[in-house]
Amino acid sequence: MDWTDRAAPSLEDIETLARTAFASLPKEFQALGGELVFRVEDFPDDDVQRDMSLETDFDILGLFQGVSAPAREGAHAAEPTLIFLYRRPILDYWSESGEEALGDIVRHVVVHEIGHYFGFSDEDMDLIENT
Repeated sequence: MDWTDRAAPSLEDIETLARTAFASLPKEFQALGGELVFRVEDFPDDDVQRDMSLETDFDILGLFQGVSAPAREGAHAAEPTLIFLYRRPILDYWSESGEEALGDIVRHVVVHEIGHYFGFSDEDMDLIENT
């Protein structure tokens, strides 16, 4: 690939990868998250860094925040369910791994943010990720 005239993937590019990844997941898994909003930022904000005791801005790739679809049933939740994706840490991880496609890394983050929230094992998430 000729990178002469290419720029790093933008926030919008990462969001597109996240939406594509989510749409490709099994419907049962998608239903757990409900109507998700993907928010892509370059880095986690100061509150996230403090609350999660992060040593650097690059210590987290994504974060699930909000109320899950099952918990919303029968009640109106005021806050949307969000998956934050942090572009710069994702790009840093991508450049260091040297083997994975960027879309695969974003898919991994999306699956793991939903999966961790619902207590899935790493083995369960690997099965979902590889479907």
